[in-house]
Amino acid sequence: MKELNNKLAQVQTKLKAKKSSYNSFGKYYFRKSEDILEAIKPFLLELDVSVVIKEQIIATEPVPMLESSAIFSDGENQITATAVVGVDLTQKGMQTSQQFGAASTYGKKYALGNLLLIDDTEDADASNTHGKGAAVAAKPKPKITVEQFNKAKDYLKNGGKLEAIKSKYTLSQTQAATLAAL
Repeated sequence: MKELNNKLAQVQTKLKAKKSSYNSFGKYYFRKSEDILEAIKPFLLELDVSVVIKEQIIATEPVPMLESSAIFSDGENQITATAVVGVDLTQKGMQTSQQFGAASTYGKKYALGNLLLIDDTEDADASNTHGKGAAVAAKPKPKITVEQFNKAKDYLKNGGKLEAIKSKYTLSQTQAATLAAL
């Protein structure tokens, strides 16, 4: 499992997923799940790993809920990250299959983002001004949340690298010391 964690850390620290789509209304570029999948392909043969996405409906009331899981595997062990999204059945102008497809696409993007530490603050939705004011300057790394900190501890206990966490999140001195001691 330690070797798989090291391989994932390599991908997390080197992956560059471009934002290939443009929202002309909001005037910003954004990343799609296809961009992330395209960016990860060079690592698959190099590291002898695979990435698979699985989806399942986990609830139907009060709204359908779709769980997307991104799975990083070496054929023996796997690391999984998930995202749960609701399906908006009231979306006008869309057929039911399109409503599920939109939720599926969104869930895949965020499951992959969770797995590969693609921070959503770098995403268009977080940095977009919707045409109001000047362009937003590059944002600093986000502070690590309690949930992310707990995941980081598990990641390190399984052989992950502290540098991978520091490259994505701002840590307090106490947090960095706690993680370094693991």
